[in-house]
Amino acid sequence: MKRRDILKGVGMAAAAAGLAACSQSGQNTGAAVADEGPRQWKMVTSWPTNFPGLGTGAARLAERITQATGGRITVKVFGSGELVPPFEVFDAVSRGTAEIGHSAAYYWKGKAPAAPFFCAVPFGLNAQEMTSWLRVGGGLELWRELYAPFNLVPFPAGNTGVQLAGWFRKPINGIGDLQGLKMRIPGLGGDVLQAVGGVPVNLPGAEIFSSLQSGAIDAAEWVGPYNDLAFGLHRVAKYAYYPGWQEPGPTLEAIFNKTAFDALPDDLKAIVDACCAAVNDEMLAEYTARNQQALDSLVREHGTQLRRLPDDVLGALKRAAEDVLDNLANSDPFARRAWNSIRAFRAQAQAWHSVSEEAYYQARR
Repeated sequence: MKRRDILKGVGMAAAAAGLAACSQSGQNTGAAVADEGPRQWKMVTSWPTNFPGLGTGAARLAERITQATGGRITVKVFGSGELVPPFEVFDAVSRGTAEIGHSAAYYWKGKAPAAPFFCAVPFGLNAQEMTSWLRVGGGLELWRELYAPFNLVPFPAGNTGVQLAGWFRKPINGIGDLQGLKMRIPGLGGDVLQAVGGVPVNLPGAEIFSSLQSGAIDAAEWVGPYNDLAFGLHRVAKYAYYPGWQEPGPTLEAIFNKTAFDALPDDLKAIVDACCAAVNDEMLAEYTARNQQALDSLVREHGTQLRRLPDDVLGALKRAAEDVLDNLANSDPFARRAWNSIRAFRAQAQAWHSVSEEAYYQARR
């Protein structure tokens, strides 16, 4: 029996509430609210139902909340397109069509230019650093301030770790090969690709395979080997490139309708917080365990050509990323606050990791 199957019901609820009460996440939004009885909540997602990692992470969050609250909140999950289209999750939760959404903040840059900072920043924070910035470094407070006018309360609720740079139909030998390249790549990564002459295309995951197969796009980044193998991207693109400069530590979000969330008594708010934190950690653990297994299969069984992006390409992308991020910060006051916060935290984390994580990796080789 798995540990998560044991930690359920009232016992899990008490443990989760106790852990969350000790956190510094700032979840207490006011005076205690009387419990109004069982709640039947809907969760809409941007992922196919039960898709490995992403879809199962959303389902796990719904299950955890239902179990940990002892049924005081029962959550039913609707996958991509079942209740709303994948890119309408934000609006659906904002207006109360659903109480919870599971998606990625960089999809909403058209609504709030600073939103992508709370998902993935090119050459930015990795998964460990993102979680630390959000939970301890002030990022979560900024995120909630940004989403409050939309009647939303966000939580970090998943992370895939550093992704692949993408799947390409043709090899990338130099920066010139990105000129005119049509690539499925969302968020700030898409802006960087455009800055070096590429053509970013924003597509939901379910449309990537067919778009690559038809030639509508020349390349695509999705997640990493675990998910990319499940989507069969190796069947329509031969070359897989790394490192994932565009999404070094993408945080997935659980967004709650603020009206519904604020109506919860404090113990349920604490349980929701603890469940999101648990799922955030578990998803990263799953990807860490599964990605190399999938990559071995892609290379050994399916003939995928795994290649590192040339240094001149990475250098050009990094320079373009700094320009894109500075330009965005100069155009939007909230983006400036978010970028300044991330940049300062990145410098701090990088200095420490140079004598901790990086030094250990070197010693372990």
